[in-house]
Amino acid sequence: MNQRDKYKSLQVNNPGVISLEKGKIPPQAIDLEEVVLGAMMIDKKGVDEVIDILSVESFYKESHKYIFESILQLFEGSQPIDLLTVSSQLRKNKRLDIVGGDFYLIGLTQKVSSSAHIEFHARIILQKFIQRSLIKISNEIIEDSFDESQDVFDLLDKAESKLYDVTQGNIKKSTETAQDLVFQAKKKIEEISNREGLSGISSGFEKVDKITSGWQESDLIIVAARPGMGKTALTLSMARNIAVNQNIPVAFFSLEMSSVQLITRLISSETGLSSDKLRTGKLEKHEWEQLNVKVKSLEKAPLYIDDTPSLSIFDLRAKARRLASQNGIKLIIVDYLQLMTSGSSQKPGNREQEISMISRNLKALAKELAIPVIALSQLSRAVETRGGSKRPLLSDLRESGAIEQDADIVSFIYRPEYYKIDEWDDDERTPCEGQAELIIAKHRNGGLGNIRLKFIGYLGKFENLEVFDSPFDAEFHSKMNAAANDDTFSDDSNMQIDPNDAFESSTEE
Repeated sequence: MNQRDKYKSLQVNNPGVISLEKGKIPPQAIDLEEVVLGAMMIDKKGVDEVIDILSVESFYKESHKYIFESILQLFEGSQPIDLLTVSSQLRKNKRLDIVGGDFYLIGLTQKVSSSAHIEFHARIILQKFIQRSLIKISNEIIEDSFDESQDVFDLLDKAESKLYDVTQGNIKKSTETAQDLVFQAKKKIEEISNREGLSGISSGFEKVDKITSGWQESDLIIVAARPGMGKTALTLSMARNIAVNQNIPVAFFSLEMSSVQLITRLISSETGLSSDKLRTGKLEKHEWEQLNVKVKSLEKAPLYIDDTPSLSIFDLRAKARRLASQNGIKLIIVDYLQLMTSGSSQKPGNREQEISMISRNLKALAKELAIPVIALSQLSRAVETRGGSKRPLLSDLRESGAIEQDADIVSFIYRPEYYKIDEWDDDERTPCEGQAELIIAKHRNGGLGNIRLKFIGYLGKFENLEVFDSPFDAEFHSKMNAAANDDTFSDDSNMQIDPNDAFESSTEE
C-alpha cells in the first residue's frame, strides 16, 4: 500500500483528520523561480530582460527573494552579475547560509543552459504573485466588509485602489529606505539632464512653462477665477495644446458644461469659426471646407471628455484609474472643484469640510497615478467688493483654505477688461484690451510670477501674447478681441474679422 492509500485509509477510519487534498496552497511556481535565477547568473541578457518585470516580492520562496535582492543590488551598482558576485553579495548581506550556501547557487545555474524564454518564465512568476496578491486583498476586503463602523464608499474606494495597484503590477510598499530613494532621485535627475526641453508636460504657453518647467507629475494645480474670467477657456486651450500638439493623452472632467459644448468650443478654437456660427450651423461653403479640414487634427487627438453631472470624488478616482490603465492619460483637468460631491453616506460636516476632503483626494489621486491634476475653482465675491485692484489673492479662494494647503500650484486668471479697465496698472500703463494675466500666487517647488496671455473672446481661446511692432498688427489684434468682455465671453459674438478691413482702416488713417 502506497503513502496515498495509507492516508486515505487513515482518513476513513478517523473522520477528524483533515484531508490535505482539500487544502489550499498559495499560487506559486518555485521551479520557474529557480530557472529564472539560474539564467540571470549565467547570462547578463537574462538580467536585462526581467529586471523591470519582477520585484523582490514577486518570489514565493524566501531564499529566492534574498538571491534576487542581491542580483538587484549588483545591477543597481553596475556590477557584473554571475555565480561568484552573487555569492559575494549574499555574504555581504549575511544571507548566504540562509539560502543554502554556494552549493544551492551552483544547483540553480546547473538547471539551465541559457536565458532563452526567461521573459516568458518571469511573467508566469509575476502572474502567480498577482494571484497571491488578489487572494490577500480579497481577504482584507471581506474582513473590512464585516466591519459595520466603516463607510461603504470608503470601502469601495479602498478596494478599487488596491485592485488598481495590482493591475499596474505594483503592490505599494509601506516604506522605502533613504538609499533607494536617493538612487531613484539621482536617476530622475540624470534623465531630466539628458532630456531636451521641459521636465514636465508643456502647457503650450511659453512663459508659464518657463516658471513651472511644465506641469510636474503628482502635482495638484489650482486655476481659480471669478465667473466669466475664462477658466474653462484657459484649460481647454491647455488641453488642446497638450493633446493635439504633443499627442499626450488628457482627461477632461466637466461638471458644468456638456461634452458636446466643450468640443464645440475646441472646434471653434481650432477652425477660427465663432461658436455662434457653429451653434446655428449658418456656415458659408468655404467655412464648411475650413471646418472639415481643420478639425482633422482634433479628431485624432487623445482627448477624453467626461461630462457626468454632480460627479463624486470617488467616481472621479475610479474613472481616472481606468483611463490611466486603459488609455495611459498623463494629465487630468477637473472643471470645477466646487461642483463635486464627496459621495460619502457619512456627511463630512459643512461645505467647507466637504471641499477640504475633495481637495485632499485630488492631491492623493495625483500622487497615486503620478500625473498632474489641474482643478478649476471659484473665487469668493470679496474680489468684486474690494476697492482698488481687483487682482485675486490666496485669501479669495472660495469655501476652503485647504485648497491652498493641498495645492502645489495656485494660480489666478485676471482680465482688467472684465472690470471695464482699459490699461494695465504698470508703469507703462499699456493697453490691456484682449489680454489676461495668469497669476501664479503659490508654487511649492518654484518661483512666482504674473504672466500675460492673449485672450480671443469670440473663440474662447488663450494664446501666447505677442509684441506688436506695427499699427496694422495692433489694430488687427484689437478688432479680433473686441468681443473679449463680460457680455461676449459666453461665445455670443458672431463677429468675423477680415484682415483686409484692418489694413484698409490703417491706411485710411
